[in-house]
Amino acid sequence: MRYYITLSLLLVCLLVNGQENYSTLTQKALETMWKAKDDTGYQKALDLYESAFKIYPDSIDGTGLYKASVLASELKNADKAFKYLTPLAKMKADEDGYPGWDYIIGESSKSEYKNLLDDSRWNTLVQSALQDKKLFYKDLKEIQDEFFRTKAQSFDEKENAAKLYSQIKNSSPYLAKKQQNYSVLFKVNDSTNTSYLVHLPKNYDPGNKYPVLFFLHGAVRNNVLTDYQMPAENLGGWNRFYTKYADLNHVILVFPKGGKKYNWMTPDDGFFMVPEMLKQIKKAINVDDNKVFISGHSNGATGSFSYLMKQPGSFAGFYGFNTFPKVFTGGTFIENIKNRSFINFSTDQDYYYPPNANDDFTQLMKDIKADYKEQRYNGFPHWFPQFDESEPAVKTVFNDLKSRRRNPFPKEITWEYDDNNYGNIDWISDMKLDTLQPKAQWHKALNFKITKWLQYDKNDSLITENVNKNAFDFPRKSGKIKAIYADQVFKIETSCIQSFSLKLSPEMINPDKKLKVFINGKLYFNGKIKYDRKLMLRNFENNRDREQIWISSLHFKV
Repeated sequence: MRYYITLSLLLVCLLVNGQENYSTLTQKALETMWKAKDDTGYQKALDLYESAFKIYPDSIDGTGLYKASVLASELKNADKAFKYLTPLAKMKADEDGYPGWDYIIGESSKSEYKNLLDDSRWNTLVQSALQDKKLFYKDLKEIQDEFFRTKAQSFDEKENAAKLYSQIKNSSPYLAKKQQNYSVLFKVNDSTNTSYLVHLPKNYDPGNKYPVLFFLHGAVRNNVLTDYQMPAENLGGWNRFYTKYADLNHVILVFPKGGKKYNWMTPDDGFFMVPEMLKQIKKAINVDDNKVFISGHSNGATGSFSYLMKQPGSFAGFYGFNTFPKVFTGGTFIENIKNRSFINFSTDQDYYYPPNANDDFTQLMKDIKADYKEQRYNGFPHWFPQFDESEPAVKTVFNDLKSRRRNPFPKEITWEYDDNNYGNIDWISDMKLDTLQPKAQWHKALNFKITKWLQYDKNDSLITENVNKNAFDFPRKSGKIKAIYADQVFKIETSCIQSFSLKLSPEMINPDKKLKVFINGKLYFNGKIKYDRKLMLRNFENNRDREQIWISSLHFKV
């Protein structure tokens, strides 16, 4: 018995060692290709790839075939190029899950294989790839249709108001899902699509409500929108610990794909995407409306912070790894954080946002008594999630996520904004600016100076530079509102606000009793409200929220 165990262990070691050696050789080949300045260098790189293929034939992967075929094409060795292109094109999926046809008819194929375009074998590959692509998208659509399939459900506007409220709150048209991972096509506008990947718990039960965590990727300016995504690119690598703890805690992960123009940081064109994706997901999946969260790294962390500052209503909490805590499309109104929470995981060797600025930011959070925490990891650069030492930080995210719930009807609200598109927070909505008014005395900007910044010099060494910049910019005039309620009485203060609406829920007030609304010390409303069935249905259609249900709305001009 021991002999067989020893032999098995030896075989495992050989397999692991083989993979490591294949990886080592192909990495060396890749580095040689990057450094190559002429055909001699390209030939050396190709020789290294071919050596790896010969020694470790069982380890050959799509990336290796791709790089070898590009090198052979560059060297005008068509036979070798097609030798590697042919099996690559036939791959149903490479090691990252991407189909082989994409290498043949992808955006860069004509430039990478320019020396093969006049060869009849290239046209044969292209025709085959086009057919494979057609079948791929057919399968993708069928899978997406299955994702959105639900039980039939309808609401009657003429229904008794209290009964309609109960029907919306308890609606559950969800069906079991055939897969754990779904790539979903998302329409940005009439001419532009992107996608998001949904990773479900292994034993997803449509009868249970699940937490959702959006993960926003970084480097938005260097990314391009794609109309499909593969699980491997999102669930492994830097995101491996998110996948681990999401699976352990039965949390749904969502990975949106952003690009240079449409993203969650800047410009504002794509900021609508995450809330709209959430709405779509709620149509298909049984989501716990009070347990939806956003996290991200780098530009993605800044995106998470931006949703906290501009549009937090649908979310319970926010997290960021190596965050630049600033809104890049307008003012950063830091007191808005008091409506939710943020945990920032920073490092002391981060060129993106320096530790001294994080210290001052954390102190500001303490001063305003915000629900904010910073965890500093010393000895790590900006790309902290790459390291295994980031696992405790990700675990902290999920520990917080487990215990945290959104309060859909908070007793107190403070909200500042400079764009009417973002004049909504929980039960205060449709705010319109009046920046011709003078600011109220309590309406003041919070800011601090950043005097040191980390930069990489020409030798890739991290150095400290002296700077003199404000932490936040305020390019436009803003409006601000503060509101509280208790015992059927609302007290609201405004500054530079022209008008707003007050949305009401039976979980906030007793609809059968009078309520009073005071604005800037003056009584604006004293009476009973009526159920508005159209509002109830319109609100549900707009956000699919079964917890934050409004039965009436009062509009005020200040």
